[in-house]
Amino acid sequence: MLLMEESAVPAAALPLAEFKAHLRLGTGFADDDIQDPVLEGFLRAALAAIEGRTGKALIERAFSWVLHDWQDPTGQPLPVAPVSAILSLVLRNRADEAEVIDPRHYRLERDAHRPVLRPVGMLLPMVPTGGVAEVLFRAGYGAGWGDLPPDLGQAVLMLAAHYYEHRHETALAEGCMPFGVASLIERYRKVRLLGGGAR
Repeated sequence: MLLMEESAVPAAALPLAEFKAHLRLGTGFADDDIQDPVLEGFLRAALAAIEGRTGKALIERAFSWVLHDWQDPTGQPLPVAPVSAILSLVLRNRADEAEVIDPRHYRLERDAHRPVLRPVGMLLPMVPTGGVAEVLFRAGYGAGWGDLPPDLGQAVLMLAAHYYEHRHETALAEGCMPFGVASLIERYRKVRLLGGGAR
């Protein structure tokens, strides 16, 4: 399975002003924006870390997901949440010939933690032997920073500030999640059920 972002989080969606206020950086100076690229980098790193820990896409964007077969042909759980739309479903055979599946044959079952691609009939279309299914979908809480749940937004700012304040400490190279951040994101993490068989 291969999950790829089809579009990056736009710079305009990042809370640069809020982050500067969180860091209590001075304002009103001619060189106010000199650190902007650095601060943007820490915000993107914090977003990626929290998305990785929670399995949630925070800022809305398109993803493509390639898989060799359905985990369950009666409904395939999607790799991230929340999903707002399935944009396309394409089957490719081993010769890379594409078959675009009519959207009337599948639907999105929305769920905050575990959205599912469902067939309209009994089963999802069969993936060709040696081929793949390509699912293009849109995921995220919304296009802007204000669309995020407040606790997730706060967690991003706190983690970005942690990265900023400890940017010269190489001992953090293995990665860490401050307790306050971990507490804020805990309820968004995927929960294992039935001995790990479902999430």
